[in-house]
Amino acid sequence: MKIGITCYPTVGGSGVLASALGDELARRGHEVHFISYERPFRLPANAPRIHFHPVVINDYDLFKYPDYTLPLSVKMSEVSRDHQLDVLHVHYAVPHATAAILARSMLPPEHQPRVVTTLHGTDTTLLGRDAGYGPAIHHALTCSDAVTAVSSFLRSETQRLLHFEGPIEVIHNFFDPRPPQRSREEVRQELGLNEREAMVLHASNLRPLKRIDLLLETAARIRPAGSFKLVILAGGSFEPFVDQVRRLGLESRVIVREKVSEIEDYLLAADLGLVTSETESFCLSILEAMCFACPSVARRVGGIPEVIEDGVSGLLVPSDDAEGLARAVESLIQDPSRRAALGRAAQHRARERFSAEAIVPRYEALYRSVMK
Repeated sequence: MKIGITCYPTVGGSGVLASALGDELARRGHEVHFISYERPFRLPANAPRIHFHPVVINDYDLFKYPDYTLPLSVKMSEVSRDHQLDVLHVHYAVPHATAAILARSMLPPEHQPRVVTTLHGTDTTLLGRDAGYGPAIHHALTCSDAVTAVSSFLRSETQRLLHFEGPIEVIHNFFDPRPPQRSREEVRQELGLNEREAMVLHASNLRPLKRIDLLLETAARIRPAGSFKLVILAGGSFEPFVDQVRRLGLESRVIVREKVSEIEDYLLAADLGLVTSETESFCLSILEAMCFACPSVARRVGGIPEVIEDGVSGLLVPSDDAEGLARAVESLIQDPSRRAALGRAAQHRARERFSAEAIVPRYEALYRSVMK
């Protein structure tokens, strides 16, 4: 098959999933064309059967803000025509599905690709509530040949918030890690961790829904204070949180690494993950840690219970209480045997339910279905 993929190329779960999906599809013999304003940060360079088509965004004085949707739709149309694409698979409804629907309408019927839209979260839970976006998202989903969501929670939220009555297939995220480039010991030495300190890992784009304030408040309550260091892999600027780190006296406890593309080194070195998000459609960072036998402590929100089996492959805390989150983290720091058992179960769950082998064939089957 010839498949076009459009995603946000920056750090974030949707871009990671889209890049990994394109890579896996190419490995399976399909021809994959990425269409975006930048090359996705996790997309391998010079891989066979993977092509990248940049979208040029012009800043005309006529427009108060640069427009992306129209140039994207034109590029989608060109690539679909020139390479005879079978499917345009867009990740996020706005603006990608809207652009794909417009691109398809520019082509004669015999050259129109099928449009598959995958919802990842904020296109429903945030933009779906906005009267300025909701109707456009609903229209894009209605005009798509297939719609998928990364969790049952997100499917329900899409149906509730957008009053969308069409079918939505749940296809969970997957993650197949690349081989780490450094050993666990090398990474821990770089971070300045001693043998007695647990490495607590948080990876996110730092947007408000990630509740970095709660993350830091939780870290400040973990006892004893010298039992851990919190390593934050930041997909955005950490500057807005520096004052809170100082106020909580966490300068020696918090280590920040911004815009890390090769996360496997840090996942190998981590002892447990900590997620304090207000909501998550799936939470790819939890799955990434699971692949390295690293259990996570997280709030019981959104689609996270579909990823973590509470008490078996990680711990879920029912509220946004920093004290409760801190006690859960403490329990795993102080009990290495339990932590290891949860980690083994998490790794097994990741391999069985959320691997490329389990997930990618479902996308292939969906493509073939819409092509009929």
